[in-house]
Amino acid sequence: MELMMATAESCTGGGIAQHLTALAGSSNWFDTGFVTYSNAAKQRLLQVPGEILAQDGPGAVSEETVMAMTAGAIANSQARLAVAVSGIAGPDGATPGKPVGTVWIAWQYDDRALAERFQFDGDREAVRNATVLEALRGCLKILPAGH
Repeated sequence: MELMMATAESCTGGGIAQHLTALAGSSNWFDTGFVTYSNAAKQRLLQVPGEILAQDGPGAVSEETVMAMTAGAIANSQARLAVAVSGIAGPDGATPGKPVGTVWIAWQYDDRALAERFQFDGDREAVRNATVLEALRGCLKILPAGH
């Protein structure tokens, strides 16, 4: 099977997909991008379980959410590689334990998946730009040699 990629984005609003599709030839390996900004969209389009997003659950900005987002992106596309992001770009939205700049990113390639929490500094644009950069870096790390 050819290597195809999908993105599942919240706080970046499609920025990762925009950077990927700016590359000539991306139609050969980029399948789709999901911009699931609301919790309802995360559930509807990516099958993120409601209990994860519930008020007493881990919440939208969590490892559980981004891991479910990558799995949903792969299940709902032709992709073997997916990246997902969910975070608090600011200036509002901070909660106790999740200040502005908190971002979770997950990567999945076939059955291998990992997630990492980041704490980015700066304004909304800086947080979103840093998220895109780390998301793309992680894609290169999870791919096996030769891809």
